[in-house]
Amino acid sequence: MSKRTASWIAWSMCALSLALTALGLLFHVLNLSHPSVPIFGHWVESTLTGLSAPIVGAVIASRRNENPIGWLLCASGLLFGVAPLASEYAIYTLLAVPGSLPAGEVAAGINSLWVLAFNLFALALLLFPEGRLPNIRWRWFVYLYVTIAIVEVVSMPFLPGSLEGLEPIQNPLGIESLPIGRRPIQALVFSMLFIAAASLLVRLRGAGWVERQQIKWLAYAAAMASIGSILAYTIPEIISARWVTWVGSAILTIGVLGIPISMGIAILRYRLYDIDVVINRTLVYGLLTATLALLYFGSVTALQYLFSLLTGQGNTLAIVASTLAIAALFMPLRRRIQSFIDRRFYRRKYDAAMILEAFGSKLRDQTDLEKLCEDLGEVVSETMQPAHLSVILRSEVSSSREQGQQDQQTTRHEED
Repeated sequence: MSKRTASWIAWSMCALSLALTALGLLFHVLNLSHPSVPIFGHWVESTLTGLSAPIVGAVIASRRNENPIGWLLCASGLLFGVAPLASEYAIYTLLAVPGSLPAGEVAAGINSLWVLAFNLFALALLLFPEGRLPNIRWRWFVYLYVTIAIVEVVSMPFLPGSLEGLEPIQNPLGIESLPIGRRPIQALVFSMLFIAAASLLVRLRGAGWVERQQIKWLAYAAAMASIGSILAYTIPEIISARWVTWVGSAILTIGVLGIPISMGIAILRYRLYDIDVVINRTLVYGLLTATLALLYFGSVTALQYLFSLLTGQGNTLAIVASTLAIAALFMPLRRRIQSFIDRRFYRRKYDAAMILEAFGSKLRDQTDLEKLCEDLGEVVSETMQPAHLSVILRSEVSSSREQGQQDQQTTRHEED
């Protein structure tokens, strides 16, 4: 396939995906106008993936059409556009305004296309980043995966029970006599996705420096999505804190949107090495925010309790004092956390920075040229660890000879 043809096909798939996603959002807005009607449970994740996956896939496929990951992202983005649209259409025509539009039951059955979208996305993870398997032994998993995916896609439209994200709607195409249920199929889908993600760990063991950076981008986005899911869905069931749900939903949104984007950055190698800075800043400011939040709420609670013991009622002075204390602690705490993160996770770079700083201090007072060369060799060896090191100095004789040759050339040029 020529590059021009690949680009045309990829961007056509992207345009179709975006159109389907926009149409799904339109039906979602129409359904929101009926408060008694339940909304599609996964509309946020589906919409974000339907927007980011086809765009990133089209960029990859148009620039590197030999890499199958771009085409898999285009196809999964297209399916992530179809499934939410079918779900929202089914809610509108079956629950919101019954009988207003045709083929509502068919649309409800098309809802199961999310299974195929997940399978294609998992296959992209398995081939990430260069479009090849981690090693030849993974071929058996691909054959098994394709077989299971075919069984899932064929059986999901006919499984009885409520639809995924459409719990009030029973599958109109469901066959009660089928021996397999919906839950085992869903567990199988996510198990395959988990195994495909685990293949990145196998790939990481023998990866070079560039491939490690590529995997870091995807791992960072996946970690954000996982943390967001825990904060949004798991912790609120343990403690009733609405703000935790809001924070988790925001992090989950960034993670879901960032997974396809991180794959595009890794494959196209655009600002690839910035991932170390991104991870470092995330660790520092994430830990700093959590520490300051704990200190703030702890100090407010303690001071309010103390004021209530002394005066019999709470006092706004506790909030003011806690706010001022947090403002005063921000910079010192940030420096301490930054130093801890550098020592714990970036030890080699931290040691190199300390060595260079010590060498800079010594350089201001060193006058012996031979000693300075020895110190320079030790610093380069410790920080960069080269296979061979040589220090070449210009002698005074050679310097004066080169200067004389330059003067002669200048004189001849003026005479000419």
